[in-house]
Parts: sequence; structure tokens; C-alpha cells
Amino acid sequence: MTNEAIFVKELISSKGKEKAFAKLLNLYQERLYWHIRKLVITHENADDVLQNTFLRIYKSLPNFKQQSSLHTWMYRIAYNESLRFLEKNNKRKSVSINDVNASYLNHLVSDVFFDSNEAQLKLQHILFELPEREREIFQMKYFDDLTFREIEEIINVKESTIKSSYYNTVKHIEKNMFSVQLLEKTQV
Repeated sequence: MTNEAIFVKELISSKGKEKAFAKLLNLYQERLYWHIRKLVITHENADDVLQNTFLRIYKSLPNFKQQSSLHTWMYRIAYNESLRFLEKNNKRKSVSINDVNASYLNHLVSDVFFDSNEAQLKLQHILFELPEREREIFQMKYFDDLTFREIEEIINVKESTIKSSYYNTVKHIEKNMFSVQLLEKTQV
């Protein structure tokens, strides 16, 4: 039995469930937070989605069939919770994608959690010009260091499509990195 299988058994058992879940939180809370944050943008929204994610994980643990790694399974839950949140918020208000991107970049510049430099801001600017799916794939691979196989399991898209999207995005970023013009902080 692997270490992960033993850990999952602890998470499901009635004896050590609370202690094992505290360990799970300790191991994955920050990683899942940043995964969610890249999708829902603000710290406040990411906190809300993270809380919902861990509630869903806790309730769904008895149904975890171990067909994928625990890590991948939790990322998929976090990804789906983020999409639910975004869908719910999009129904409440209708704004253009350009307004959302401008708002995000403005928020990013003023965010105390974002240690920005010009290259990072340019990268974010380029990413928010991409279609949502391409941006998500790039972020999962580049920032979350997930394998193409793990991304396939999370977003349910063929691995070959994910690879193609990722490498096309990398080429797009390389091509456009020096042409991005950033607004001065006073303009943002």
C-alpha cells in the first residue's frame, strides 16, 4: 500500500479523520489557494472558493475512488468550485471581458499579495488577452507545475490538445512580451 493510499485510508476512517484532514489542509491549502486565485482573481473570492473546496473535499472523501492522485482529485474539485463561483457571479452581473481584465490588472498592481515587477505584469497582461481555456492551461502548467496528464484529468480535455495549447501560448507570450505597454501606476 502506498503512502497516499494509507493517507486516504486515514482520511476516510472514523478514528483519525480529523487529524488527517488537518494534515491535508496544511499540505494543500496554500497550493489550492493560488490555483483558485488565478481563476477567481481576488483574495476575498479565492478565500470563499477555497473554503467551499475544502468542504466539498471533506464531504466527498468517502467517494474518492483513487483512480487519480489525491492531489489531482483536489485540484479538479478546486477548479470546478472556481467555475461554479464564476458562473454564479456572471449571472448576477454582465460585464465585458475587457472590463474584467482591466479591473484585474488594476487590482493586481495594488494587491499586497502580488510582488510585481514589470515582467510579471506584462505576463499577466498577455495572459488576460488569451481565451480563458488557454490561460487556464498555461497557469496550471507554468504556475502550478502540474503535468499535462494531471491537467487532462482536471479539465477533461485531451492531453494532446493541452500540450498544443500550452506550447502555442508560450510562443505567443515570447512573441508579445516586449511589445506590451503597461499603464503607469497613476493611470491604473
